[in-house]
Amino acid sequence: MTDLTIRGAGIFGLSIAWEATLRGAQVTLIDPHGPGAGSSGGIVGALAPHVPENWNPKKAFQLDSLLMAEGFWAAVAEAGGADPGYARTGRLQAIADDAGLVLARRRAQTARDLWGDHARWEVTSDTPDWAPVSATGYTIFDTLSAHLHPRRACDALVAALATKGVRVTPDGPERGIVIDATGAAGLHRLAAAHSRSMGAGVKGQAALLAHDARGLPQLFANAVHIIPHLDGTVAIGSTSEREFTDLETDAQLDGVIATARAAVPALREAQIIDRWAGIRPRARTRAPMLGPDPFRPGHFIANGGFKIGFGMAPKVATTMVDLILEGRDTIPEGFRLEDNL
Repeated sequence: MTDLTIRGAGIFGLSIAWEATLRGAQVTLIDPHGPGAGSSGGIVGALAPHVPENWNPKKAFQLDSLLMAEGFWAAVAEAGGADPGYARTGRLQAIADDAGLVLARRRAQTARDLWGDHARWEVTSDTPDWAPVSATGYTIFDTLSAHLHPRRACDALVAALATKGVRVTPDGPERGIVIDATGAAGLHRLAAAHSRSMGAGVKGQAALLAHDARGLPQLFANAVHIIPHLDGTVAIGSTSEREFTDLETDAQLDGVIATARAAVPALREAQIIDRWAGIRPRARTRAPMLGPDPFRPGHFIANGGFKIGFGMAPKVATTMVDLILEGRDTIPEGFRLEDNL
């Protein structure tokens, strides 16, 4: 039985711990702040694909992970009895102008080529009540997009791990192989140790509204994600701030809320019930940073889930456990620590 210590109980750390435990590893999971304390404790939870064109290893990895997600979260929910709020209900996107309409129709063909029978990307003129305002009268609907509730998803993983005897502890000795999955703090430590920035924390702000649209597609309009959670709330986000002085919500979030309300008339009178701000880890290459730490034998890195951490988590977990427990290296080009040096 392999001893494995994971530092960081965000979405990467929790997911890797779950996969490793299923494969027989003895896991120690350490986080002084508790599970989901950083950006993984947010409220948006969009599991949305990159556009189906200019294909690269990052997009292929994400497609695999999004297709794994339903089974992954179903198993977590069954094991621990806690609901992560996962639903694959697709996504509607507004098309702003004629050029965007031409591009969207072209992407419908590339989606058929790249996604195969797994999902559709189509242009539609249907305008249901729950849809973003579109200047062209057309929207994009894809069936690959899904969503979950980040806080509930972390709680579900914690509950599932507890059934295997794994609990998040604030501190303790490192046993066996060590994985650093500590998010923005981990990126700062890497920079300090290696004299070069490998990424940084980026502030994001989001809001939660009291509006019941459960079971309907998520929306994307004017760069804002609008997520109808299964608990009868709607999440709106987010900002992307490289420069910031605090972790308070501010007028930038007010602007995001105003944009969402202008795009979706159904939200114009919805009450704001929560405002959130957090720091998301952005690696220098914008792709997740995975694999051995070349400067510390026996140590591995799983970091950089900026904006796509929950969508990438199922595949990140299997990739890291394949490498550490079975010696199979399937890390894509551009995802390694040295790619950020």
